[in-house]
Amino acid sequence: MRAHTRETQASMTPQKALQFLREGNERFVNNLQAHRNLLEQVNETRDGQFPFATILSCIDSRTSAELIFDQGLGDIFSIRIAGNVINEDILGSMEFSCKAAGSKILLVLGHSQCGAIKGACDGVQLGNLSTLLNKIQPSVYRERTVKENRTSKNAEFVEKVAQLQVRRSVEQVLEHSVILREMVEKREIILIGAHYSVETGVVEFLDDTMLGASPA
Repeated sequence: MRAHTRETQASMTPQKALQFLREGNERFVNNLQAHRNLLEQVNETRDGQFPFATILSCIDSRTSAELIFDQGLGDIFSIRIAGNVINEDILGSMEFSCKAAGSKILLVLGHSQCGAIKGACDGVQLGNLSTLLNKIQPSVYRERTVKENRTSKNAEFVEKVAQLQVRRSVEQVLEHSVILREMVEKREIILIGAHYSVETGVVEFLDDTMLGASPA
């Protein structure tokens, strides 16, 4: 499989980009990864990059977006931060990747058994980590269906907070980036959330969060 070029990126629609991610995860789960000559892709991308997707995911060592979606060099912009939180630097990176560099889809990817989510559930305080976990606290507060044992020991509670964190991050992209909001409104990009299972390798796309798709 060849690296994306300016032409293939320009001809791709946001819907096709989403399909590429869905198909890539299906290959990953079924251990049918596409054949790639990575050194050849190094050569093909030496003068430029034309990724079709931008993915915000966690730093968790089990959640490499390139592997999960079976993509190669030059295919995606991968933004990683614990708890897939949003801040100005993350938004700036997203604006560059979509507006300046041509990505057609912006995906916020959370995952099961997330250490940052567990830390926020437990109110962990640890140096600079505390500042990051405070950005997840609104998702902890927003989850009101679990009444008892609202700690990291309750797997159901942790998973519900993790999905809420994805949804909040999607909302924050729209709230805090005029550039990305306009691209979504013009259907130049799709913005969507998803949740990855570290137990199965399956990505669940949260289709009700999808914005920017053209009418069927």
